[in-house]
Amino acid sequence: MPPLRHPVALLLAAAALGLVGCGNEAGGTAQLGQDRGCMRCHGMVTKFVGPGFLQIADRYRGDPGAAARLSAKIVQGSVGTWGNVIMPRQPQVSAAEASALAEWVLAQQPAP
Repeated sequence: MPPLRHPVALLLAAAALGLVGCGNEAGGTAQLGQDRGCMRCHGMVTKFVGPGFLQIADRYRGDPGAAARLSAKIVQGSVGTWGNVIMPRQPQVSAAEASALAEWVLAQQPAP
């Protein structure tokens, strides 16, 4: 298969892998997630290496303490929440960024 060189083809390929946004990208938080490496392992909708952001939002929807716990998991890492997949700690992410990312992930809604 030839390499993808056309911008539309690249965008479609990224969308198929769940690497591009799907709403709720207020304040550039989606770009922050991209800049901090979140999209290396997480798709927007479905599992990539770790769970998709929509899957995380669905699991914790209605849980008032979820944002704080997810923020801590982003910074400190975790294992066992989604099976045997390890969420490595992310020292490049500040506490404020982790909080913003957690809130953004939890705000994901299914497509209409």
